[in-house]
Amino acid sequence: MADGPWYKDGLKFTCSQCGDCCTGAPGFVWVNAEEIAALAKFRELSVEEFESKYVRKVGIRKSLVEFPNGDCVFFDGDTRGCTVYSARPRQCRTWPFWDSNLSSPAAWKSTCEVCPGSGQGTLVPLEEIRRQAAQIRV
Repeated sequence: MADGPWYKDGLKFTCSQCGDCCTGAPGFVWVNAEEIAALAKFRELSVEEFESKYVRKVGIRKSLVEFPNGDCVFFDGDTRGCTVYSARPRQCRTWPFWDSNLSSPAAWKSTCEVCPGSGQGTLVPLEEIRRQAAQIRV
């Protein structure tokens, strides 16, 4: 990788606000104490109230709860938007620049097939992709 990763010239991404990354099959939106505190403040709840209502333990980690259909608890199906967008966790902030999506051109192609904003719009430079990917390992 002396010349840089396969995406050294950057990747196109502009969020289309479609909500597809917030919906679908059950999964995990991992949150840490700092993110929980920020979300609690945003929702005007104590950390304890927020956790009892919106967080589940998965082993030693914590994840946001989901609706029975797998949608994120903060996804508004009517507006197809996030009700905590400005306080959303880093897992959400860094999509689609996760290691799993950047591992190969084929992985990125798969991401583009499920996310209408991936591969479209603004060219995101390598340094920004690296900065976002370094924030979380998904």
